[in-house]
Parts: sequence; C-alpha cells; structure tokens
Amino acid sequence: MLDAAPLELAPLFTDVCPAPLEGVAHWVNASDGVRLRVGVWKPEAARGTVLLFPGRTEYIEKYAPTAGDLATRGFATISIDWRGQGLADRLMDDSRVGHVGSFSDYQRDVSAMIRAARVLEMPKPWFLLGHSMGGCIGLRAVMEGLPIAAAAFTGPMWGIRIAPHLRPLAWTLGRIMPAIGHGQRLAPGTKIDPYPLLEPFEGNMLTTDPKNWDMMGDQLRAHPELGLGGPSVTWLHEALEETTALAVRSAPDVPCITFLGSNERIVHVPRIHERMEGWKNGILEIVENGEHEVLMEDAETRNQIVDMMTARFQKAAG
Repeated sequence: MLDAAPLELAPLFTDVCPAPLEGVAHWVNASDGVRLRVGVWKPEAARGTVLLFPGRTEYIEKYAPTAGDLATRGFATISIDWRGQGLADRLMDDSRVGHVGSFSDYQRDVSAMIRAARVLEMPKPWFLLGHSMGGCIGLRAVMEGLPIAAAAFTGPMWGIRIAPHLRPLAWTLGRIMPAIGHGQRLAPGTKIDPYPLLEPFEGNMLTTDPKNWDMMGDQLRAHPELGLGGPSVTWLHEALEETTALAVRSAPDVPCITFLGSNERIVHVPRIHERMEGWKNGILEIVENGEHEVLMEDAETRNQIVDMMTARFQKAAG
C-alpha cells in the first residue's frame, strides 16, 4: 500500500527557537511529483493531532514554538512546507518569487500531508489550524472532506486586502500577464526579499512582539534557503479567483473558531466577518491590538489563543 511506504528523513533546523519537544521532518511527494516537507511533533499519549497549515512565505520551523504550546496541552502537530516555499521544491528559476500554477495544486499538497499523517500514525482525532494562506487552503480542504473534528483559523486569507481603486487593475493584470507569458513576474508593489529582513519592527504588519519579530529574522538569516519574497502575478490572480469562489459557498458543518487581530492589515477583514457570521457552530474572536500573525504575539496572548483553540478542539472531540 502507498500509505505504508516509509518516509525519508528531511532536515529540520533547530538552532533558532526550537520547540521544547523534539521534532522530526520528512520528505513527501505530491501526486504530480513535487517534493514537499512535513514536520512532526508527537508527545506521548497525545489526545489528537493538529494539522497545521502555514501561510504564504512560511516554513515548518516558524511554528515549532506553537507545536510546543500544543504539546503541553496534549496535542501532536504535523505541519507542511507548501510547494514553492520552505524546503519544498521551488517552482521558479528565481526561488525568491512565490508562485503556484493553480491554487488547486495546494490540495495535492494537502493530500500528500494526509498520506504522511497516516504513515506516521498521527493520533486521532485530527484538527485543523490554518493561518493566512493556509486558512484559504484549509477552508477548501474542509469543504471537500478533510477528515477533521474541528477547525481553527488565524488571520485567514478568505480575501486579499487591496485598495478598492486598485482591485480592477489586479484582476486585469492577472488575466493579461499570464496570457502574454509574464505570469511568473513579481506582482506589482511587492518585493523580492523576505518581509522580516526588509522592514523595521516599528510599524510592521505581522506582530507587536519584538522577540518574535527578531526570531523570524534570525531564522531567515541563519537559513536563507527558507526565505521567500513577494508573489508572482499568477499566484495573485489564482488567490483572487480562489477566495472569490470560496466566498459564495456555504460554511462546512464543522465546529470552528477563528482569531482575527484588531489591527489586521494584510487579509480582507470583511470577508472574515461575513464567513463567520454564516458559520453555524463557529466563533470569531478578536485579538485586541493584534496584527496579522496572532500566534507570533506576546506569550500571554498566544497562551490565551491556544487555550481557547484547544478547548474548542476538546469539546468537538467529546
């Protein structure tokens, strides 16, 4: 059986902010041959497993502390480097550009992650934690039958924040540029290098916590191969198409809790409110003064979020 095949070990960098629990990484292949990386943290006698779907530009190591927080509450974690980022296969000659041919390709990555979770006998029940782009990928996966008992999202990318007067231009460029062979060009207004290495802490859109801001930069300086810059024109167009398609679908019949920073400036906030208002058995929690990455805020905030999330998971699991 395919699910019984052993998984090859992959690197897992633990020199910058590792989890208190030792983890391990493995290579897995998507159905189209793209090589991906999964990371696993499995405490003894775990009461279930969190499928952690990171955001665009992110990588497994960034969520090692979150895996540690989940482990102290009795949950195992499996996370993934999506195609085109982290140590997964990059899809462009310039590996700094974030690219995907079709957003549906990310569902191939989800399937590979689920196969790995089965091979590794990750404890059930399973739960989803999706951040930003991972929240978009995760919502599609849940709608299509991802085998989870409950879901949690942080700053989910259920829409992209674009100034209203620029939105028609974004749609137009997204259609024209790929048609003339320029879909892999960097999207206008974005930069080629990773955000935490370009911007100062003051005024950044990710976190208000200087310790976690420094952690992000330290990881990327220690392991530049993990870094990723702005998205391609094709990625942006695919993301707009996907979020638009998801917005018209009903919420899945799965218990859900979503966390949104009150100072969110990256994803489209109205889409999150609209989705959660229509999600039966769904809860929206506003994180006061929080930026986009609420799990990268201060320790007190993170602990409150993880406590609420895991309480929701435990209730759903019975």
